Amino acid sequence: MSQFRVKAVMFDLDGTLIHSAPEIAFAANQMLAELNLPTLPPAQIEHYIGEGALVLIRRCLTGSFNALPEAALFEQAQPIFFAHYANNAADSKPYNGVFAGLQAMQNKGLKLACVTNKPEKFTLPLLQKSGLADFFELVVSGDSLPKKKPDPMQLQYICVKFDVPTFEAMLVGDSDTDIAAAHAAGSFIITVPYGYNQGRLIDESKVDATIDDLTELEQLLA
Repeated sequence: MSQFRVKAVMFDLDGTLIHSAPEIAFAANQMLAELNLPTLPPAQIEHYIGEGALVLIRRCLTGSFNALPEAALFEQAQPIFFAHYANNAADSKPYNGVFAGLQAMQNKGLKLACVTNKPEKFTLPLLQKSGLADFFELVVSGDSLPKKKPDPMQLQYICVKFDVPTFEAMLVGDSDTDIAAAHAAGSFIITVPYGYNQGRLIDESKVDATIDDLTELEQLLA
């Protein structure tokens, strides 16, 4: 197994650290019900996760990955979804191995950041309530900067703040969005198989390594 020399490790949130799909699906179905639209199977909504809340809302309204809802309906739906999600967003739980994996990274003296497309108003309470907040020196949410993953801006910003070159940083994620962001930034990309990649398997030829859970991360690092 390859070993990587890095000074900073960045972690995606949804589908990597936290299993947030049940709460997201519940809020999305509450939104659909309030709009008198048919609710969707939670597994279908889970496939829509990964490119931010607005994309998720659009997909839930249309039942499609790429179709666009009517503008007025889309505008009406957004505050409804966010209101319902605000009620349960912080209830999501970390995956097995997350605490042990993050503790091992912290013990090695690495700089740790959380980088997510989730809006900050949901990200920070979720990290606090789940007990993960204290692991991270820096948290960059989906609305912290003008662009978010798959654009490399968030990753580049973290590396500047940490004073670490992007080629000495690693992103741990669960989706093609994470892979694209890491490639664009010039950082290593490690993926987990249990997250939200819109129902597709990760193309392992595009990643530096895959791990079953975060406890396996330590053995990848020199």
